[in-house]
Amino acid sequence: MADEKTTMKKTLGLTGVTVNAMALIAPGAFLWITYQLQASNTGGATDMWSGILAALIVAFLTAYSFSQMARRYPDAGAGGSYYFAERAFLDREKASHKRFARLAKFVTGWAAHLYYWVYPGVMVAMMATLVTYICGEFNVPLSVPVQILIAVSFALFVGFIAVRGITGSTNVAIAINVVQLVSLIGFSVLAILFRVENPLHATHWAYPSASSILIPHNLSAMLFQSTIAILILVGFESSTSLAGEAINPKRDIPRGVILSLVIQGLFAYLFEYFAANYAVSNKLVYVGADGTKVTGMAAAAASGAPIGDLTKLIGNAMLGGNGFALMIVVAITVALAVLGTTLAAINTGVRVSFAIAQDKEMPGVLGALHPRHATPHIGVWLLVLVSAVIGSVGVLSVTALTGITLVSNIGTFALYGLICFFTFVTFIGRSEFHSVKHAVVPILGLLGNIAMLIAVVLIGLGTPGVSQDATKMALYITGGWTLVSVGYLVLNSRKAGRAILPSVASAEQLSGANK
Repeated sequence: MADEKTTMKKTLGLTGVTVNAMALIAPGAFLWITYQLQASNTGGATDMWSGILAALIVAFLTAYSFSQMARRYPDAGAGGSYYFAERAFLDREKASHKRFARLAKFVTGWAAHLYYWVYPGVMVAMMATLVTYICGEFNVPLSVPVQILIAVSFALFVGFIAVRGITGSTNVAIAINVVQLVSLIGFSVLAILFRVENPLHATHWAYPSASSILIPHNLSAMLFQSTIAILILVGFESSTSLAGEAINPKRDIPRGVILSLVIQGLFAYLFEYFAANYAVSNKLVYVGADGTKVTGMAAAAASGAPIGDLTKLIGNAMLGGNGFALMIVVAITVALAVLGTTLAAINTGVRVSFAIAQDKEMPGVLGALHPRHATPHIGVWLLVLVSAVIGSVGVLSVTALTGITLVSNIGTFALYGLICFFTFVTFIGRSEFHSVKHAVVPILGLLGNIAMLIAVVLIGLGTPGVSQDATKMALYITGGWTLVSVGYLVLNSRKAGRAILPSVASAEQLSGANK
């Protein structure tokens, strides 16, 4: 364990802050690894692009709220959202407001863990699924035990990189983002040309026209698609947990939050999802183990890697029969992106845990820093273990993978909604309060995240098949985590002799001590 003088090293400029957030969003990778989940949404696959747009709007509202909080509290260190939640109440004038500081930060911290500690496991499962697909293309089928072994090995590999420090992770993130953006542009251009130059080669396109991709068809389907789509957009806020390692956090953290979402979400994902959907037709075929043949969007829902199948189809048509080679190249770039995403997710998750442990609201072992690398190394290895377990569950079926994805998304919506609310609480009544920046934007963001959270439950439970089963699984896990969270809060409070909601006098005293 580190001695008391060990601290995190300030090495990140604007580029480092931004690319670490971009690595978590990973342009290109999520088209490959989440397209099956989106296509398998019964009756709602045609609202995929509009669902992403809806999620992107909510994400921008949330990102702006995060940027405002990061600008006001550049000293947040590794705490990020956890720190914001506490200061939102401690910095209020009335002592009756200050007493909610501990409860606010605890709820925020443990909600953040439902997101940050499940998300890497989702990525581990998706890496194992990707490797399984590639091996299958070489006629080397992998059994479930082998897939689990791949998931565990990948989690350990990422942990080895993460424990050595954020600088190495940043260099990896820069290289991966460049490769992924180039791959994205190449695939998307080919996909659009495939549709434009071969209008008669398919008897039935999944979307009859370009406009049919963009226009929503069903509100509930669009909302449920957006609850899945948030997975491809989250990560912009991860830079707020890097304030302890940023050279100029007040300037660069707010910029990094917005820039990462603009580049990855607004440019990358809207473009590539349009291109992919534009190219899906009955020429996309999947044959099951029992010989059952499905085409189009149904094939995308059945295949373990529909974008891989689509890439082969497009490559064969547009590149003289070299579809297989193109698919392998794209698959390699996706694997690199998943590596970067998992690495960024672990880096973010353990830093939030580090801040909470330093505050004695989580086990103190999570607050230990490596004496040489100045990283929360014990937290890294614990998260690697959790990720390996979650990833092993995710490889079992598309239902299991969708279920753990929705768990992460539930945590995301809860965290994002809380930060939007805390932004309003922080600025209301102050001289710098701006009605649009600090009221309209965060309130709209709060409502948007609440709407998506409700959509996960109501629409998911009301949609038979994969969506319904996965939603039930997600709710069971979320409920279990909630019970653990509340139990720890109560027991830890009793042990430390601390009130969950302190008296007004105690809150005032605590506020003075923290100034």
